[in-house]
Amino acid sequence: MSELLTDIAPPMGRVTLNRPDKRNALNFAMWMQLTDIAAQLLRDDRLRVVLLTGAGDEAFSAGADILEMRQSLTDPPKMQAMQQAVLDAQVAWERIPMPTIAMIRGACTGGGCGLALSCDLRIATPEAFFAIPPAKLGLAYSLADTKRLYDLVGPSRSKEILYTGRRIDATEALRLGLINQIVQPDELEPYTQALASEIAGNAPNSVRAAKAVVNLISSGTDAETPVSKRYYDESFSSLEFLEGARAFMEKRAPKF
Repeated sequence: MSELLTDIAPPMGRVTLNRPDKRNALNFAMWMQLTDIAAQLLRDDRLRVVLLTGAGDEAFSAGADILEMRQSLTDPPKMQAMQQAVLDAQVAWERIPMPTIAMIRGACTGGGCGLALSCDLRIATPEAFFAIPPAKLGLAYSLADTKRLYDLVGPSRSKEILYTGRRIDATEALRLGLINQIVQPDELEPYTQALASEIAGNAPNSVRAAKAVVNLISSGTDAETPVSKRYYDESFSSLEFLEGARAFMEKRAPKF
């Protein structure tokens, strides 16, 4: 049985962490494969939205495979390779040009939480919970991971979450800005599908530009760059704008 399931049904793609018996804990091979899958998704121009979820009801992902990590404690090169694989996968998912949505049930902790934070949006059930536990394990959180958390909740809350490593329930996660919405378990799939369809129905170049420019701002850019200016300028001569303007004048839904 594959530990990662990929379903491409344009305009949407879906990736499922498929180790429900291990609460979808992520091993070295899965992190490597997540990077490869992200590269494949990046090149697929048919896709407008990508969903990421975990199999079963107990967890989006409980984080890294602890047994595998323990077995690597006496092998520093292997441990270093594993940690680099985690960082690479999260960066790869962050850089997918189309919007990404994490669908979260149950545990979303450790590396699993880091992966969810690499997505653009996070929709969770009331039973979902979150934790970032390096302080309880004697570990340090990477700068890239910390920045994703910081961008969502700010400096003071980031420090509190990292200092304590405590469990955060869905209600608090929504209040802090870790997630975008809480929906009932039986509504998670239809709600997320409806949100994805709404996004997919909009102009794909506009949506990708929005993601790229928000990410530029998040990276510290506070003035126009050649990249952001090109997005802006070229949009006014695009076929998408022509269709959008026609649809507006004709009082109909645009067909992008």
